[in-house]
Amino acid sequence: MNDGTDYRAILAADTPLIDVRAPIEFTQGAMPTAINLPLMNDEERAAVGTCYKRQGPEAALALGHKLVAGDERQRRLEAWRKACIQHPRGYLCCARGGQRSHIVQQWLHESGVDYPLIQGGYKALRQAAMHITDTLVQKPMILIGGCTGSGKTQLVRQQPNGVDLEGLAHHRGSSFGRTLKPQLSQASFENHLAVEMLKTDARQELQMWVLEDEGRMIGANHLPECLRERMAQASIAVVDDPFELRLERLRDEYFIRMHRDFTHACGEEDGWQAYSDYLHHGLSAIQRRLGLQRFKELTVKLDAALAMQQASGSTDGHLAWLAPLLNEYYDPMYRYQLEKKAAKIVFRGIWQDVAQWLQS
Repeated sequence: MNDGTDYRAILAADTPLIDVRAPIEFTQGAMPTAINLPLMNDEERAAVGTCYKRQGPEAALALGHKLVAGDERQRRLEAWRKACIQHPRGYLCCARGGQRSHIVQQWLHESGVDYPLIQGGYKALRQAAMHITDTLVQKPMILIGGCTGSGKTQLVRQQPNGVDLEGLAHHRGSSFGRTLKPQLSQASFENHLAVEMLKTDARQELQMWVLEDEGRMIGANHLPECLRERMAQASIAVVDDPFELRLERLRDEYFIRMHRDFTHACGEEDGWQAYSDYLHHGLSAIQRRLGLQRFKELTVKLDAALAMQQASGSTDGHLAWLAPLLNEYYDPMYRYQLEKKAAKIVFRGIWQDVAQWLQS
């Protein structure tokens, strides 16, 4: 086992991390395999921080021991012990590998459990992750382009050297792109990306990346600048699938799967409401670009389609608003963006042709 300083090996092996930082710190940024079992909750951490500023480190340490004592200390210790037993090859981790992880390590030792810690803590892992991304994006890359519904994500996922940026961002990139998984904080998204690239790179033979042709933002997450710069220079293979086939893919994605996922997560009634809200929100997000009159017309068609789906289960009605949305908004917008990259296009074809071309 390494001494907690070979960060690359720790991240590449999906090593479990028992992260003892406060929940607010964890939410702001964490590693993919980390579980949050804090030494102090947010309020306790804030009180100790204030004490540190006013009275110094010794008083702050004393206050920390006072706040986490008795039954509460025992309860947290039991949670750490259980996690250590569940993840025998893991590490403790705090912000900088300082007092908090050392205190938890000491308490565990006193209870009969010896467990290593990450030297330098989350900050060191975060710096390692950023360095990994900086380094790995220097390899050649090919982008998969194409209008909405072209199956680009599916194509990327099938490649041994493909990295699904939208999957990592928990967002499909369009105004209807949100999934039932909430998006990660920016730092967590970047950490997940670094680890995914590291693991993919270890098993790929082609030494080049296959990525979807994305804009700067995927929902609320933005691509790291080093990756964006490399993508701006990359060659593009464009999927040119027939309009009807694209509509069918989007029907499956937006109306069949999202309805199923919402129902599964929230139950029949609440799931229907959440699904309906999701579609209305997606349309509202582009209201300004559609113009008020067109937005109202498409909303009427959306409401009619929802009524039909609820009554009969048929999703056919949705094509009455989705088809014009592609024709009038998404397709012209993407084609305009693609025209600006025309010199970088190295291949065009239907989905199967692009898949075959990637293999060669």
